Amino acid sequence: MIRTLDIEARRENLDDVIGFIDALLEDSGCPMKTQLQTELAVEEIFINIASYAYEPDIGKAKISAGVSGEPPVMTMVFEDSGVPYDPLAKEDPDITLPAKERRVGGLGILLVKKNMDDVKYEYRDGKNILTLTKYINS
Repeated sequence: MIRTLDIEARRENLDDVIGFIDALLEDSGCPMKTQLQTELAVEEIFINIASYAYEPDIGKAKISAGVSGEPPVMTMVFEDSGVPYDPLAKEDPDITLPAKERRVGGLGILLVKKNMDDVKYEYRDGKNILTLTKYINS
């Protein structure tokens, strides 16, 4: 079953978003490690939407999520009507370089890609749509 959360894209709403996702994961018997990896990705994506999508205004975010299949898979879809932006289009930062030599930015989305099993972006009907998939290892 897919559940949906429509919420203002404001940093102070992060706890509500995390709570929404955690409830689904807990209902699915998700291991703590997988839950923490998912929370990290959700935080990164939601804070990016809240910080940049509608700047300087405030807009809405829609998060749809559900667990299905065997083995169980969590699918989360983040939608916003803000500025078109594909976070997957940027090249991953070179984390082998010393910190002083690295370019700024990109570490958060790299963490999302490393912690999720699949990440897809599309821009459709005036919306940024980012889909995250995570296998729930029981």
